[in-house]
Amino acid sequence: MNEDEEAAPYAGRQRFWRGEHLAFTPLEPEDAELIQHWRADPVAAQEIGVWPGPLHELHERLVSYVEDRTRDDFLILLPDDTPIGHIALTDEDFVDGTAEACLLLAPEHRSQGYGADALAALTDLAFGELPLHRLEALTHTGNAAALATLKRAGFTQEGVRRSSCLHRGRRHDEALLGLLRTEWEAQTRPRSWDHV
Repeated sequence: MNEDEEAAPYAGRQRFWRGEHLAFTPLEPEDAELIQHWRADPVAAQEIGVWPGPLHELHERLVSYVEDRTRDDFLILLPDDTPIGHIALTDEDFVDGTAEACLLLAPEHRSQGYGADALAALTDLAFGELPLHRLEALTHTGNAAALATLKRAGFTQEGVRRSSCLHRGRRHDEALLGLLRTEWEAQTRPRSWDHV
């Protein structure tokens, strides 16, 4: 790695997809330490319901994600190449046309509109480029920030999975939200391809 790469390690990464104020680059196994740092944040650990486990296990998981054809994982980058989060389409089923949307933002970049921008870009990818018909998202019912961000991106709360998540010795309810292709088509906002 030369000095320029050390000073700006994400500058050379391919921008696969763009949102209004951000871009997606494919997630790489060497991103494990960064994601581990974000997952270790107490708020994120509480809201996603996982302990941040050993770094080598996360690295192995990211290696498996690269090979998994039922998911697409991305780092979210700002225009200045700052990585601010991880976003993914998981459990992609192109026969049924379904997938789950997942988002994790770095603590210092929450509550600035990046989550809604990233989800808008992800839904544009899912419905504008991929043959998906329905996206789902799950979050704790007490996660007001995530619920508001998902609703701003067009997701509708469809129900509650009662006592479906065990975290730190307590049972949590999870809200199930969905977005259909027809609902995405009815949105009047600019699309990701308008930002190229």
